Amino acid sequence: MNRVDRLVAILTTIQSKRFVTLEYIADKYQISERTVYRDIKALGEIGVPVSFENNKGYSIPKEYFLPPVTLTSEEANALILVAKLSERYTDRTIQKNVANALDKIKSVLRTVEKEKAHQLEDRIGVFTAANAETKDYLTEIQNSILNRQILDIEYVNNNEEKSSRLVEPIGLKFYSNQWHLIAWCWLRNEYRDFKVLRVQSLKNTMKPFKKKEHVSLEEYVQSLV
Repeated sequence: MNRVDRLVAILTTIQSKRFVTLEYIADKYQISERTVYRDIKALGEIGVPVSFENNKGYSIPKEYFLPPVTLTSEEANALILVAKLSERYTDRTIQKNVANALDKIKSVLRTVEKEKAHQLEDRIGVFTAANAETKDYLTEIQNSILNRQILDIEYVNNNEEKSSRLVEPIGLKFYSNQWHLIAWCWLRNEYRDFKVLRVQSLKNTMKPFKKKEHVSLEEYVQSLV
């Protein structure tokens, strides 16, 4: 990676998070910490408002926008592959958002690369023997996780018993060829694993979580081992 490409990559990395540490950048791009210092200084010299806070790292104001950059052919191809996978392993809400994002990405490709991207889309397919049934709840669940808002769901368990639940989602996990909502359930007063396909209805109450602290998704998974 030449220096110009690395500067753009570092800028994009800092913009992708609230704070990014020097060590994270050095490890991500396999460069020395001294090189990171020089690159950050170079970004500042060309007008990028990079700031630093002790014990947090580098940040860029959210008001600052990097003009569209040209993706490499390999980067565009990787995103097309991810989009194809979303057609099989997500629901219509996610598929719509992925398609819109991919259109925006294509808009910054050069004409030749754009034509290649269209050709590749027609030559990639995801075929499985799995049940194609979906429930269009994934985007709403994601919003609930990010905004810490309680969901009101109607759920049918493996014994075909139906119940109403108020749940506080901590994450989504894909295994056994389907999506699972991991959430604190106020009916059972414990964390439960809900198969999204078995959710009969789902509504965001817009009310904040009542439980003050939650385990992370990784901690929940580790507790099952």
